[in-house]
Amino acid sequence: MERSSKEAPSPESVRYRLTLAQRGLPALPLAVTGMALQSLFRLHGPPPPGLVLMTRVWIGMPLFNLLLAPRFGITLTSSAAVVRNLRRRTIPWSNVQAIHIEPYMGTRRLVLYEAGGRRTPLRAPITGFLAWDSGFEEKYHTIGRWWLAHRGPDWTPVPPPWAVRDSGNSGNSGRPTPEDPFAPPPQAL
Repeated sequence: MERSSKEAPSPESVRYRLTLAQRGLPALPLAVTGMALQSLFRLHGPPPPGLVLMTRVWIGMPLFNLLLAPRFGITLTSSAAVVRNLRRRTIPWSNVQAIHIEPYMGTRRLVLYEAGGRRTPLRAPITGFLAWDSGFEEKYHTIGRWWLAHRGPDWTPVPPPWAVRDSGNSGNSGRPTPEDPFAPPPQAL
């Protein structure tokens, strides 16, 4: 049987950012605690000046998070992954070696591993207790498929720095050389 349906063209880019709930809910405990301290200060007289400043900063952190965090995320293009954390980085797909889900402070986030050994954690997509994202797994698979489709035909896996092997001339049967600074500690056989 033949299908007569047309395939939808792939988009030129895909962008994932933190949702409003993911930006606001993690800061909620800070805001509630800060406001409780402020009301306690008003009931029991003037507090020390340093404590007042600290609670105002504590209350202001959620506002900072709500204003700054909308730009955090990743944009997938046909040539690179544009990662927006505190600064913007463009990582060519040919340089990406792996994409993994890693636990981080009670959440799960994606990490891009690059050919030079650098790992780039993504601020979005992320999922966790106060930063729940029901589409996290789907976003992970979309990023993975995008990488596989756009990394290019010349892409070859690069061994991580700690897996640099000796050519076999010294007789150590492929173990990392002693002068390799990234070599894992020797294991007892």
